[in-house]
Amino acid sequence: MLESLFFNLQFSITLFQFKQFSVNQDRCAMKIGTDGVLLGAWTPINSNSISILDIGSGTGIIALMLAQRSNAEQIDALEIDEEAYEQSVDNFENSPWSDRLFCFHAGLDEFIAEPEDEYDLIISNPPFYTEDYKTDNKQRDLARFADSMPFEDLIEAADLLLSENGIFSLIIPFKEEIVFLALAKDYELYPIKITRVKGTPTSEIKRSLLAFSRFESTNLEIDELIIETARHIYTPEYIALTKDFYLKM
Repeated sequence: MLESLFFNLQFSITLFQFKQFSVNQDRCAMKIGTDGVLLGAWTPINSNSISILDIGSGTGIIALMLAQRSNAEQIDALEIDEEAYEQSVDNFENSPWSDRLFCFHAGLDEFIAEPEDEYDLIISNPPFYTEDYKTDNKQRDLARFADSMPFEDLIEAADLLLSENGIFSLIIPFKEEIVFLALAKDYELYPIKITRVKGTPTSEIKRSLLAFSRFESTNLEIDELIIETARHIYTPEYIALTKDFYLKM
């Protein structure tokens, strides 16, 4: 139960304050949650990363975290939902890195139809609910369900847009890991780092953080991250990962 609560955590407050920036989220169907913060903090960044693309930006939280973590000159975000797009733009403009952040209002298929840029880092917290039901909130469904951005479409886009030495990073349900790794291999994208995430020491693995490159690694990093030992008692590893962002870490 604890891990279910944790991984579905969504903050209802309108403004979420981080150490170096704030995020408004009242217009977004998907609020700031653990998955996005984990991905933004965990993703490997090359020292020579000049350009970054966040696919499915939502509030813009991941792009903002990468702006804080990197010296990338160009950080683009892509968001299909109009309300979320406008919220991302506002959050970018109100951040310390407004001159480096830009959001496109388009679907992934539109964006890759005539690609103009390659990116040194492509990152995504994709929708992944595949159950055969929907809610009565179309905006929320678009943000949450995998049929709005199938994994293969995401991998194809990464293959098309990723620079020669770039990194493709994302978070998915652990149960989808094997399938996703096989799909990525078909596009000659190979894992360089895998972290499997558990809510507590006794809970099941819920998420997989995956990072890929175009080159098959001879030293693949695979590890495990436990978030809490008890409710709100965070592990040293989780604190170390997120302390540059959360106010109370």
